[in-house]
Amino acid sequence: MITAFNYACKLAKKALDGGKRLVVFAPDEALASQFDRALWTFSPHSFVPHVRAEHALAAETPVVIAHAGSTLPHHDALLNLGDEPPPYFSRFEFLREVVSTNPDDRLKARERLKFYKSRGFLVDTLDMATLI
Repeated sequence: MITAFNYACKLAKKALDGGKRLVVFAPDEALASQFDRALWTFSPHSFVPHVRAEHALAAETPVVIAHAGSTLPHHDALLNLGDEPPPYFSRFEFLREVVSTNPDDRLKARERLKFYKSRGFLVDTLDMATLI
């Protein structure tokens, strides 16, 4: 069974394969580290070049892991791993949210979508329930 976290790794790979740049928002250091490790291990047959937003090569790396205080190298696409809207979501051209099958996660996702829509921002949601 695929988890929302694994699916987020697949989305990072898809962005890379499509020549897109992606910022992945992790609200805290623990989640940022977990996602960093996951990108190294989620597929034995592929590699997703990635760095933290503070890294010197962030502007040149297709996938950047950021947090609330990060200086962002671009504003192309944003993937939110947090329960709250990222503080800088409106700067991005494209925003993705992965919605898991967990009832609490789904409720939080609905609240985020209401928040984004109330500000006129369209979000591409990926509902894990449709993948199972």
